[in-house]
Amino acid sequence: MYTEGYIEVTGGRVWYEKFDNGANRTPVIILHGGPGSSHHSMQGLKALSKDRPVIFYDQLGCGKSDRPTDPSLWHIDRFVEELAQVRDALSLDKVHILGHSWGTTLAAAYCLSKPVGIESVIFSSPCLSAPLWAQDQDRNRKKLPIEIQKTLTKCEKEGTTDSKDYKEATQEFNNNFVCRINPLPEFLTKNSHLKNPEIYNIMWGPSEFHVTGNLKDFDCTSQLKEITIPTLFTCGRFDEATPESTKYFSSLTPNSEFHVFENSAHMPYLEENVEYLQVIGDFLLNLS
Repeated sequence: MYTEGYIEVTGGRVWYEKFDNGANRTPVIILHGGPGSSHHSMQGLKALSKDRPVIFYDQLGCGKSDRPTDPSLWHIDRFVEELAQVRDALSLDKVHILGHSWGTTLAAAYCLSKPVGIESVIFSSPCLSAPLWAQDQDRNRKKLPIEIQKTLTKCEKEGTTDSKDYKEATQEFNNNFVCRINPLPEFLTKNSHLKNPEIYNIMWGPSEFHVTGNLKDFDCTSQLKEITIPTLFTCGRFDEATPESTKYFSSLTPNSEFHVFENSAHMPYLEENVEYLQVIGDFLLNLS
């Protein structure tokens, strides 16, 4: 059974869809990356619905959800509140959470607010410390051709991060550490209109590796010991969410597992789709 619709949240309405093949297991809700992206690239995870209901929603401001123009809405506390409102509207008394990238930041902040009924959490390519993320990207940048490094540094110093040169240099970074599929799947390049770059800039910054937004000081590493539900950490071998940092987060989380997708960067759900679904599916099947 397939359902979709809108849910009233603080600031507007968010669009959701639910895939339910009738399996009597705890649903999983997917928190997409960004901020200001959409669930579109993660649609393949609907395959998990053979075992349990799968719920996607586009966070406020992107995808098919409303796009209010009030910049005061774009902060993590409102997104935590939004997730609680989505759960309430869909009567998700018990739920698994799968967050990817920024979705892991949101998932962690939500779990640390101590909601009831969270059966497990999956941190897929996690960003649980913006300062640590920034350090990792400084190291990743040094792996790029020297001319690319110079262009990135020059544009950042001159405040020209909206220039063609910066965007082209950023693409070189993305090709190495975000998605290594070449060429990119057509559905990714055709649906950039689903993103909202204003939210990304306000909360994160001009690029994955230049963190200037209101999340720049986010760091929940000291609180990970409070997440005691079953937890899975995953990342790609070439991920901007580096294996070293992902393993470190896992080491701080009491009841956690850790898995690396050996042929992926930041999008193993596309780059190694079959293995990704297997790993995620097996983890969830061992629970409820």
